[in-house]
Amino acid sequence: MRRRGLLALFGVTVVIIAASLVALVLDARRITGTPEAAGRAYLDAWAAENLPSMREMVFSPPADFLDQHRRLSTDLQVLSIKLTPGTLVRHGERAADLPFEGVRQIGELGQWRFSSVLHLAVRDGAWKVVWTPQTLHPGVAAGERLRLAEIPVPGTELLTRQGRPLPHASGAETYLRDLSGKVDDFYDAPSAGWAIEAGTSAGRSRNFVVFRRPAERTFRTTLDWWTQAAAARALDGLDRPAAVVAVRPSTGEVLAVADRLAGQGAFYQPAPPGSTFKIVTAAALLGDGMSADTPVPCPARYTIPNGRTFTNHDDQDHGTVSLRRAFALSCNTTFARLAVERLGDGALRREATELGFGGDLKSGIGGTCGTMRRAGDRDELGADAIGQNSVQATPLCMALVAAAVRDGTWRPPRLMSEKAVKRLEIDGRPKPRRMPGPVVAQLRSMMAAVVTEGTAAGSALPGGVAGKTGTAETGTGEDHSWFVGYRGDLAFAVFVEHGGAGAGAAATVAARFLGAL
Repeated sequence: MRRRGLLALFGVTVVIIAASLVALVLDARRITGTPEAAGRAYLDAWAAENLPSMREMVFSPPADFLDQHRRLSTDLQVLSIKLTPGTLVRHGERAADLPFEGVRQIGELGQWRFSSVLHLAVRDGAWKVVWTPQTLHPGVAAGERLRLAEIPVPGTELLTRQGRPLPHASGAETYLRDLSGKVDDFYDAPSAGWAIEAGTSAGRSRNFVVFRRPAERTFRTTLDWWTQAAAARALDGLDRPAAVVAVRPSTGEVLAVADRLAGQGAFYQPAPPGSTFKIVTAAALLGDGMSADTPVPCPARYTIPNGRTFTNHDDQDHGTVSLRRAFALSCNTTFARLAVERLGDGALRREATELGFGGDLKSGIGGTCGTMRRAGDRDELGADAIGQNSVQATPLCMALVAAAVRDGTWRPPRLMSEKAVKRLEIDGRPKPRRMPGPVVAQLRSMMAAVVTEGTAAGSALPGGVAGKTGTAETGTGEDHSWFVGYRGDLAFAVFVEHGGAGAGAAATVAARFLGAL
């Protein structure tokens, strides 16, 4: 009996001990609160600037937790902060993230909007904030400190002719930025703004948020919103640098400049224009007494006596054709021979000068047309005549050449009103130069033939386009691709760096551009 009593007592004791252990384990697994409540409580304390409460809600906060928050508010003149929690994301039973949006009011400058995430985890039986500096100021790298800095900003806002900002990713942004600076300089009133700057002890800094006053002056430029948008979108998808420039032949107004070349290449970086320069050579020949119907030989090869041999594309031999047909087929042999045997260096350079070469373009922010130096011999002259050797031109320059054929007068370009540009270009502007009527009429027929029966006939260009293809040898890499032309009161140049044949990349871009108008 006594033995049975002892066994019973032992059994009761074991049950009591086991129950106690289970209770202890359950108590250890009990978690105080929820991640949603912990996260929202932290954000409420932050918005109320209750830093001690915030610190209590953080697991293992850094020793300078309070100082980091106070320093940021002082350095940036934070007047208030508004925090809006998003949707909690759980990571198992013991971790979660609470994204949130923040708005800091920075003095009287404006608002700094930011996004961040609260990392939450169970620590010591309760939900705690796992704090990092990214919680306080997301996007700031280790070693960087935020500060307010005064910076120069444009005091002039420039818009399209419709009074609208530029289209998205237009390729004209740097041009209007520079033009704004020239206008500010004219008014002798540079404007200042402020930025939240992330700086390092090594002196490196970057603008985090920029605050600027409303523009003191607003002007409309000559850029047309729709033409600019069409030019920019025509370049989308190209895998190499390119540019589209469009001008109004009757006025010289720049309607679009979509520039994805280095160094604002559409205005400032000349390149070999290839066969598009045959417009200049043809103008000189027509001015020398030839006509578009004059028969001329277009052999596969032409060798200057005791000199260089010129060839056509794919060694094509077209026999005897009209000058118009030779132009449409882009016969290198024809134009090299006529330059050497008929024109001479002086006549060709004079014609190039009449069409803008060798001068500054004074558009409001300058610009250059191109160059053609004196030929050293007949080999160089032959190469100049087909847009190689010393001949260089910008897309802006060649757009103006096409515009001169369309209008009958070469005009300097401008990005603002004539009155405004004259004020900005203190050294004066080039004068318009009228071309001989018979020359213009025949050049128009020749450029139209390029599209209807020549090198651009298969390029899907819309009706009413006249132009000239150009394939320019570079000496390094693939040839440059050009297409210049006009339709109605719009002239344009397309340049694709190392784009290959002009009838390929450049003409395709031109077709996309014109098709969107």
